[in-house]
Amino acid sequence: MPFAGSGRDGEAAASGASPPLSGRNSYAPLLAVCAGYFMVILDVTIINVAVPVIGRDMSASLTGIQWITDGYTLVFAGFLLSAGALGDRLGNRRVFCSGAGLFTLASAACALAPSAPFLVTARLVEGLGAALIVPGSLALLQQSYPEPSARSRAFGLWGSMAGVAASAGPLLGGLLVSTVGWRWVFLINLPVGVACLVLTRRYVARSPRRTDRALDWPAQCAVVAAVALLTAALNEAGRRGWSDPAVLAGLGLVVLAAAAFVLRERLAATPALPLRLLRSRAMSGGAVIGMLFNFAFYGMVFTASLEFQHQRGYSALGTGVALFPAVAMTMFASVLSGRLARRTGDRPLVVAGMLLAALGLAGWAAAGSDPAYPLLVAPMMAAGFGTSFALTGSTSTMMGAAPPAYSGTASALFNTTRQVGSATGVALGGSLLATAHSYGTGLRVSMAAGALAYLTAAVLAFLCVPARAQAT
Repeated sequence: MPFAGSGRDGEAAASGASPPLSGRNSYAPLLAVCAGYFMVILDVTIINVAVPVIGRDMSASLTGIQWITDGYTLVFAGFLLSAGALGDRLGNRRVFCSGAGLFTLASAACALAPSAPFLVTARLVEGLGAALIVPGSLALLQQSYPEPSARSRAFGLWGSMAGVAASAGPLLGGLLVSTVGWRWVFLINLPVGVACLVLTRRYVARSPRRTDRALDWPAQCAVVAAVALLTAALNEAGRRGWSDPAVLAGLGLVVLAAAAFVLRERLAATPALPLRLLRSRAMSGGAVIGMLFNFAFYGMVFTASLEFQHQRGYSALGTGVALFPAVAMTMFASVLSGRLARRTGDRPLVVAGMLLAALGLAGWAAAGSDPAYPLLVAPMMAAGFGTSFALTGSTSTMMGAAPPAYSGTASALFNTTRQVGSATGVALGGSLLATAHSYGTGLRVSMAAGALAYLTAAVLAFLCVPARAQAT
């Protein structure tokens, strides 16, 4: 896999970037970038089997447990758009390395946390590091592998990291919590983060800077406010109730923050997200589809983790093994959908994946308040397979609908909506468990809500995803 063509050396030098490296180091940039992305995705799933143990150890409430999970996700989602613009302005390699360093230090702080509030704060910083890592990762791969065939392979391996990390998270988290303790869930990031920094500094070329790219701070503040207020309102609904004035006021402020973002983008000379891009059904539909399937899948993983440990008495390792059928399917489905897309196009794969996942969670909801575990294996496999099966097609739809000059913005938008979906799914799932008459009833309602989200995504995919790839 060649790293770069020699004809780009002059261009790189003129723009302030380092010249490409030799072919013998061709896999080093891929390894460096994938190490950073692996940490980010691993932290989304590895924490689910650890939070019940952390909650007991630190005497945290259910709302506190939700914030340990959602604090990371909401900051990650809130700062993705600005992180993409910051990478363009300061250089993607510099921002990527800053994110990896911040993520590693925050992981150490999480491992040493003396209390739940300290841990939540460290998780917020960890989420900021993740936001700085993700937008630059694709840009660095595009820079490092300019040849189409090499770039395609690099992007494919980058995408497979999500499946590997999602699959490894619950099992690895359960093994660590059951043997050396929950703090190692965070300590394991340290060697990976150091390796990522060393490899990136040594083998990834410096990125050009575009100092004319302004950072739209008012729009950024509106995005962060909307994500934070939505997550806070859903989390507090579990403790206060859905009719509480503070919860209703929070939801009202979410609407105001979203309206402020739209108004700012209409008036800004250099908007963070040009609204004309959302006129494309493929782009706006793809963004909503990503939000819906993340809402359903990660809400299922979070509530199932609590069910297995709190109600069934599983250990952390037992919970990881119990969740494995759901997350293990993600790798297989991603590879299969990538191969089938060349023949079928994206629409059939996204629609089929969402329908299969909806059927899985609907089956769980219909299985009763306390079904035997074997009855849950097929629903979890269907949800995991269907989500990953649709991910490749929805990603291709988003990126294919974006003009080349806005590919980074499209990537940031897709990842932002997905993380908003994850945070909302966890928050709503926890609230339903806390407010329902019984734990089993709350779990069934949560699964039914996930099934409805998958079904809505299937309808949107039929209407918005092109049958065949479109040229930008």
